[in-house]
Amino acid sequence: MGAPNGTANGAPPQLPFVDLRFDNKNVDDSARALVYRIQPKWRDAPGELEIVRFTDGITNTLLKIAKHLPGQSQAEIDRDSILLRAYGNHTEILIDRDREAQSHALAAERGLAPPLLARFKNGLLYRYIVGQVCTPRDLISEPVWRAVAKRLGEWHALLPVDSVAQSNGVDSTNGAAHDSRPSGVDTADGHSVHNVWSVMQKWIEALPRDTPKQKARQELLQKELDRSIEDLNKGRGPGSHGLVFGHCDLLSANVIMLPQDSASSKLDGGIEVAFIDYEYATPCPAAFDIANHFAEWGGYDCDYNMLPTKSVRRAFLQDYLESYKAHSDNPVSDDMLDVLHDEVDRYRGMPGLFWGIWALIQAVISQIDFDYASYAEVRLGEYFAWRAEQNGTRVKEGTEIPLRERRWAET
Repeated sequence: MGAPNGTANGAPPQLPFVDLRFDNKNVDDSARALVYRIQPKWRDAPGELEIVRFTDGITNTLLKIAKHLPGQSQAEIDRDSILLRAYGNHTEILIDRDREAQSHALAAERGLAPPLLARFKNGLLYRYIVGQVCTPRDLISEPVWRAVAKRLGEWHALLPVDSVAQSNGVDSTNGAAHDSRPSGVDTADGHSVHNVWSVMQKWIEALPRDTPKQKARQELLQKELDRSIEDLNKGRGPGSHGLVFGHCDLLSANVIMLPQDSASSKLDGGIEVAFIDYEYATPCPAAFDIANHFAEWGGYDCDYNMLPTKSVRRAFLQDYLESYKAHSDNPVSDDMLDVLHDEVDRYRGMPGLFWGIWALIQAVISQIDFDYASYAEVRLGEYFAWRAEQNGTRVKEGTEIPLRERRWAET
């Protein structure tokens, strides 16, 4: 294992590394071996070591590991519990794991993430957050979405873009230089940074091209990405150079409702939430992160009846901006609520392109029992339906407005 956490001469603490690999075919023994490397006292201490597997995700293996020491309350056991997250098969194609660890550490430093305890060959160990995992039904509850808006405003205000935005062009898994376009895509003012656009560029380059059909699809998606950057990347939202440090994966399973008796919940007597899992976190327009969260109100089933109406979206953005202003030193224009409301509408199709491309790759690499290929078609359909609405082709063709677009238009 690497050096223990600590700060020397002003340098950031070095994260311990456990030179072991988690084995999904031998879950309990593998989890024990990993956790005992960072909690060696647990090996011989009395009490049961409990391993609980969470099943909400469709990419990684997530385990809660708790030591039931004699005399401890459940709250104390939970407080000392550890989360083990093992990466999905070949997901290094999709995710830069060095950036993920950097993002997690940055958020933890600012009190927005649980402490990161160690990395291992194919995953992370970090402190467990006590609370209740949200469902899509929870997300549409007003107390919850207002809490999410406030936390997201704080997240975007406190996490500095520049500390994680610069790209080194090196793959974190094997040290090989990327054989592709530059990984930094210019922002509206020409500032080149690693961001959500460059992530999508990398994914498009990873799409299979073995058949004429696959090659044609990749070329089409490349054109759509180029078109979207040109159309949308205007830097009109809050943040630095038109970017904030986004979570980019705020589905229900990554939103935790904190206990009502927690210190943060006592601040104003309302619901408080925390965000987990930062593997897709990257600089992005605020409108992308928010539109992506709204898209997740429908869950994996993509139930578009669950999506927020115009009035709910505006109320969410009002709470978000109030929180952003309270936590940021960056000035926000007086008309930002109107600007951001318009920007979120303009970005409403981009989550479909983002996760559609992602799912096409997962359909090839994943060993998880999930129909990624069908999911890709649904999500890409959202993008193209938005395009048809935006450029007027649906109206010209006289076809019925899709349910998702109809829901977004509701007041």
